[in-house]
Amino acid sequence: MPSPKRPRRERTEKWQDIQQWTLWPEQELYEQIRPLVLFHETAGERAKEIDVPQRTLSRKAQAFERYGMQCLFASREQARARETSKTLPEEIRQLIVDLHAELATMSWREIAEVCYIRYGRRPDHKSVKHIATATPPRSRKDRRYQPWHLISDPAERKLAAIRLHAEGWSIASIAEYLATSRHTIYDTLQHWTEEGARGLDAKPKTNKGVRKATLKVRNEIRKLQKNPLLGEYRVHTALLRMGIEVSPATCGRIMAANRQLYGLEKPKRQPRAKLEMPFRASRRHEFWSADIRYIEEHLLPDPKPVYVITIFENFSRSVLSSAISATQNQWDYLVRRVGTG
Repeated sequence: MPSPKRPRRERTEKWQDIQQWTLWPEQELYEQIRPLVLFHETAGERAKEIDVPQRTLSRKAQAFERYGMQCLFASREQARARETSKTLPEEIRQLIVDLHAELATMSWREIAEVCYIRYGRRPDHKSVKHIATATPPRSRKDRRYQPWHLISDPAERKLAAIRLHAEGWSIASIAEYLATSRHTIYDTLQHWTEEGARGLDAKPKTNKGVRKATLKVRNEIRKLQKNPLLGEYRVHTALLRMGIEVSPATCGRIMAANRQLYGLEKPKRQPRAKLEMPFRASRRHEFWSADIRYIEEHLLPDPKPVYVITIFENFSRSVLSSAISATQNQWDYLVRRVGTG
């Protein structure tokens, strides 16, 4: 009796269609490297089309050109992992697919740990990868939990983190899935462990540190502040002499509050006479100045730093002499000065 005629498919270059029509891993591997070995397409171009590492494609194509069809068949370890994935129950296979679709960055070993906690069976991480990348239809369409900032009830958002952790999710995966920090998830789990259900209650954020700015300190600052010439640094120093340790910034904040409350004057800066430049020249060549620059990175044979000594004329600020020197003693400056004469 003749076999029934198979339906004919149209030729396509879409990798998603080709991947779902392949029956064996060897077929899929050959379809991956076929443009490389037949049409000499580059591995980089093919990697972008099928989302496979470029180095893997290049290595597989070289192996095919060297060994032929034999290199397409999987090793014993890979075959064992594939057979193990086929023997897994359907609910475990579906859980693997759902977890990978829910958080694509979750590691294969972590997914295997979640399977062990829920069903008591820990599949090999290679089997988990094979099942997750086979892309069967997933049962869950929406997120189980919204991001942390979108859950209005504090108890509900904490319960979401606790439930995911009870399923076997790591703190890093929970933080990424709920779009929050690892520190937040860690604190939530720690409060749940120490306090139980009471740890779910929203607690006001209070500063548990010891306040140094007591009423006594504020009163001492107010007394010192009667002198309008004292600023925050001088008040800070005066308090240190009394045995009171308060930062200058804290003193400044308290002084600003006291000025607003008691109407105290703000310290005014005393006018200072402008100092003249002692070597300001009134005529040419009245004063000369020397400038030195350190050069640590250079191409000279000696790796030690060298110095660029430059002599300036103060009136016109013109360069009279400049040279590189290995030392910077008095003789080096005198040589540059004599050279300018």
